[in-house]
Amino acid sequence: MGWSLAGAVLSIVAFVSSLRVMRMGLEGLAKGRLPALLRQCAGTTTRGLLTGTLVSALLQSSAAVTAITVGLVAGGNLAFRDTIGIILGANVGTTLTSQLLTFNLWQFAVPALVLGLAALLTGWLRRSAKLHCAGLAIVGFAGIMIALEVLVAALHPLALTAWFSKWLATAGSDPLLALLTGCLASAMLQSSTATTVITMALAMDRLIPLEGAVCIILGANVGTCATSVIAAIGQSRAAMQVAVAHVLLNVAGAVLAFPFVDAFANLVTWIGGPANRQVANVHTIFNVVCTLLAWPIAAQFARLVERLLPDQRRAG
Repeated sequence: MGWSLAGAVLSIVAFVSSLRVMRMGLEGLAKGRLPALLRQCAGTTTRGLLTGTLVSALLQSSAAVTAITVGLVAGGNLAFRDTIGIILGANVGTTLTSQLLTFNLWQFAVPALVLGLAALLTGWLRRSAKLHCAGLAIVGFAGIMIALEVLVAALHPLALTAWFSKWLATAGSDPLLALLTGCLASAMLQSSTATTVITMALAMDRLIPLEGAVCIILGANVGTCATSVIAAIGQSRAAMQVAVAHVLLNVAGAVLAFPFVDAFANLVTWIGGPANRQVANVHTIFNVVCTLLAWPIAAQFARLVERLLPDQRRAG
């Protein structure tokens, strides 16, 4: 049992680390272009939404995109009202990884690892930054696949232990506890994607009911706001408004969806697919629906945030 627990913990650490390595590689390939892209394409809510979706899908982190946005606003390169679309789009784009991982990509893991290491070595020998970054992205992708397989394998023996089963049964049957668990896990891992993938693995082993998985996903979307809040600490009032907007949007979505957890679970069950795909569908549908609901009232929402946290210069 001890080895299984250690394997599960290490696989989670490896997954999060691989996700960050892949992100580092992709950010390196687009070095200097992401802030410019966000700045140039955020003129309207719709353009910002599309840009936020694209960039978040590439980086696989709505928190990272929001943190970059906070930095742009803090530097005076982007107005707060232009960030609402980016935040909404980032929440949609980050769901791509969970959808991709519902497919059997294990067969690509080892070839990708070899290819990535070869690219890293070639980049080092030729002193090519692009090859180095490409290698990082590919190695990160391979690490994600390997870590996920190890996590699923490690969870099987743990499922047979009484304390683990009891703890998961308690968390899975108590909606509020499940929501808080998702929120805490996402804040600690700084990734709603990582929390979603762990939940997918638990659901595949039937360790938690689908209703519990829905609540964990709702909480994960709230917990991921921690990164933008941390990024805004000590920054300008406009940058703090971005973090507040991110928190309010995600909290409002979770609060509105919480009473309909059973209906949500029934919907993804009706759509069908294995348990991991159902959890991934929860992640995607929730973020898409929340974005579509907030999209038409983005301007009014921005004014609300400005009233709640007025600019110091205007307030004076």
